[in-house]
Amino acid sequence: MSAARALRAALDTLVDVGVAAGLPAATVRDEGARLAAAVAENVPGAPAPWLEAVDAAGPGLQPFFAAAQRGRRWRTAPTDLLVSLTGAGSPLAEPYARALGTVVSAACDLGDASLDVIANASTTAAVHLQAARGLSADRPGPTVADLTHAHPGRQVADLSGVRLPDPLLPATSLPATSLPTASVPPGAPQWQPGPQTAASPEAAPASASGEPQEPERTLEDLLAELDALIGLRRVKREIREQAQLLRVEKLRTEAGLTSPTITRHLVFLGNPGTGKTTVARLVAGIYRALGLLAQGHLVEVDRSELVGGYLGQTAAKTSEVVGTAVGGVLFVDEAYALTGDQYGTEAVNTLVKDMEDHRDDLVVIVAGYPVPMSEFLATNPGLESRFATTITFDDYDDDELTAIFELSAAKADFVPTPETVARFREIASTQVRDEGFGNGRWARNLLDKAIMRHAWRLRDVPAPTLDELRALLPEDLVEAAEADDETVVAESSTVAADLTDGSTGPEGPAEAEAGAAADPADDVKGPA
Repeated sequence: MSAARALRAALDTLVDVGVAAGLPAATVRDEGARLAAAVAENVPGAPAPWLEAVDAAGPGLQPFFAAAQRGRRWRTAPTDLLVSLTGAGSPLAEPYARALGTVVSAACDLGDASLDVIANASTTAAVHLQAARGLSADRPGPTVADLTHAHPGRQVADLSGVRLPDPLLPATSLPATSLPTASVPPGAPQWQPGPQTAASPEAAPASASGEPQEPERTLEDLLAELDALIGLRRVKREIREQAQLLRVEKLRTEAGLTSPTITRHLVFLGNPGTGKTTVARLVAGIYRALGLLAQGHLVEVDRSELVGGYLGQTAAKTSEVVGTAVGGVLFVDEAYALTGDQYGTEAVNTLVKDMEDHRDDLVVIVAGYPVPMSEFLATNPGLESRFATTITFDDYDDDELTAIFELSAAKADFVPTPETVARFREIASTQVRDEGFGNGRWARNLLDKAIMRHAWRLRDVPAPTLDELRALLPEDLVEAAEADDETVVAESSTVAADLTDGSTGPEGPAEAEAGAAADPADDVKGPA
């Protein structure tokens, strides 16, 4: 089943449960679609299958990003309709929460979801299930393994057969025919649209259009989140300086003073996995908190989403994408991919024009490697003048990569042993930090593989303990064949040492001394 069809099936199941509980079908479907968009907002390739699944009407990707923005608060709080069912004591509150869980699960499959996205989605599903059951927030809910179990095709740990708390059900596990509609007692309170939803304590303030909005984050909160990122010392300092510069410029303008026009657009230079997208998202929020952007959302694109199939189509496609980012930040990854042909040139020319047309409510961040990026900026005179601020993202050092590995493991509810952490640091120390090194992405990929090996290591354990389910051991970091090779190398080194010290071997002390004199280490030491 395609990702779009799976999400559509999950939404159909959610509607079946909602209608059985007395909820309006259209309202239920809209709530599910918004939750799915919010969960999949950071999943590459998710917008297109989401649009297909919900039959969205609107220009380009705009409906997806609009729905994601309107559903973000439900990533950490129960949806409005679930709150209504729970408040009314509906016996279908828990089935509705589980159906929301299937929507969350299907949303993760809309693209190539990272382990972090899956872990966050697991938390989202747990929040809704706990709300339906009236559980305290600190009771353990489904872990990343639960969500993974609902994705048999995903290349992460397969813990099927292991008993885990509150496992999520796949969409096919809750057919409409099995809904307990007959168990609703006569006269039981059912959901009614109106004040009940608006009065729920979890509901966010409504906008002028009546649409609930995600609570705005303060500048202090966003800068604190920036400071909490691992590494990136230079980036943090430069982002703070840029924020302060723009804050003072805004204050001077409001005071009627003359201020130089300071470009807000940024160039991010660095290897993959150095936090460029994360920082771009924080920049969007910071600019919004400063009053420079109306919404502060992030739209991440690459060449494929800007360039059309023929000349003339590219300009319209680029303008359409820019339109979705107005009020926020447009993040163009590997922007230099737009150079070298007339289609890319058309996209760049359109982007420059749109940046001027929306200069008061649009920020563009272009990202990529240093040398190609300088060549990209030189392709159009309007680019260099609009991107006056360049921020360089350094590669992570061994300590920072280790911290990322430990943090990612903790988010996925795994605990690397001290020996595992030490082994990871050894592996990190051997990585060449050249162009293309994955940095944090490399660390998370290594964790993904460790989780797969952890699951395989427990294949013959019928009832693993909680500690066994969580512990990552050093052997989980390397393939079994690699571990065997290392053992052979270690044993060979021991034999070689025994031979050179004259204690064993057929050649005798004289030949051993000759072998010692030819030790390659002597070539490195140089003259005494």
